[in-house]
Amino acid sequence: MPPQRRIDLVLDSAKRLLRVGATANLLNLLQKQHPADLAQLLSELQDRNRLAAFTILLDRNPRLAMEALSELGPEVGATLLAGRSAEEIAKLVQEIPSDDAAGLIDNLPEELSAAVLELMRRKESGAVEELLDYAEQTAGRIMNPNVFALSEDMTVGESITALQTSRDVEMVFYLYVVDSRRHLVGVTSLRRLLLVSPETPLKRIMTGDPIGARVDMDQEEVARLVASYNLLAIPVVDESNKLVGVITVDDVIDVIKDEATEDLYRMAGVSSDERVFTPPAESIRKRLPWLGVNLATAFLAASVVALFQGTISQVVELAVFMPIVAGMGGNAATQTLTVIVRGIALGELNWGNSRKALLKEGSVGVANGLALGAVAAAAAWIMKGNPILGLILAGAMVINMFVAAVAGTLIPLGLRALKVDPALASSVFITTLTDVFGFASFLGLATLFIRYLSAG
Repeated sequence: MPPQRRIDLVLDSAKRLLRVGATANLLNLLQKQHPADLAQLLSELQDRNRLAAFTILLDRNPRLAMEALSELGPEVGATLLAGRSAEEIAKLVQEIPSDDAAGLIDNLPEELSAAVLELMRRKESGAVEELLDYAEQTAGRIMNPNVFALSEDMTVGESITALQTSRDVEMVFYLYVVDSRRHLVGVTSLRRLLLVSPETPLKRIMTGDPIGARVDMDQEEVARLVASYNLLAIPVVDESNKLVGVITVDDVIDVIKDEATEDLYRMAGVSSDERVFTPPAESIRKRLPWLGVNLATAFLAASVVALFQGTISQVVELAVFMPIVAGMGGNAATQTLTVIVRGIALGELNWGNSRKALLKEGSVGVANGLALGAVAAAAAWIMKGNPILGLILAGAMVINMFVAAVAGTLIPLGLRALKVDPALASSVFITTLTDVFGFASFLGLATLFIRYLSAG
């Protein structure tokens, strides 16, 4: 049975058992699920049922419940825990990795979060608090501080023994080698460790100068390194190159997913923490300011149209085709913006190679403008019986789609240079430009050739 089909069946069963109050049967059903499947199941339940199902599981199997909560994400997870005491939360978060616990605690209400951290500090569990000291969306915040490391003075046999007797290691993708002051000096693989004689010095088989991330490195850059070098994990070092943690590929996948969602939301002017079932009042509060900015820029485009009121009054047909020019420019700009923002996010595009990207997008804009302009010109000629009107429409489309390509390339790069997220602010500027240039080029050309339009 396909996984999604199975989860759908479990979800239907869970809803039915919740409805009839069959707690024991529901618990039995939930305990048979993988934490990731439980997270998906909980995410698809309504708030009241989600809390009920989570509470039932938490009371009988706290480890599985917290593992599912870890998969569910810190925002939703914090909501499910917010009604519990600080003492209980401090105990529960010990069931999940420190990096997941840090994200969960960071999303709790401020007073509750502080109380939980204070309790954990008393229990000498400072790993979570140390992670919260790092800035959000950095390598330090998402790393797991429980990283297995070997001394460079060990032999292969001693290394294998150390690995076998270690209790703190959850999963080992690579074996990191450190010096006496815990500076990261090399890395080796389990496979290589097992293929050489036990007397071999670790220094001889390790690879020096391993790829690593600084604690203050942006999480997007970390994800880019992991993807570029096909890594399963990446070590994290502090400013003095001491090994302080590791980021595994599962965390990187979460980063990629979160960053992609954030960029998508920002390009649409939506807050990255808004969800499908966010309360209407909160959604209004988050969306209204951005729409207000768009309204202000819309008046700028309207003022351009107002400059040509005389032309429109003489040739009313112009009003029919104005939205086509602006709309096609906006659509073309969205295509360019999507490609450029993705290129910036993946590190493929910067000011150094921006000229090549600008030439490419500009030529695409002109070519698309010519092709679509010819179609629009023919349609306008057939509709209104005036070939000059069609040519003006085609010319305006070429101009505006070129402007869309140039703006869609340069504005995100410019914003990135100013340390502003290009996904957040690009769309409003580009939409304004395509509207303004679309109306100005179409109505401007119409004004220049007004005698031919009037004659038609």
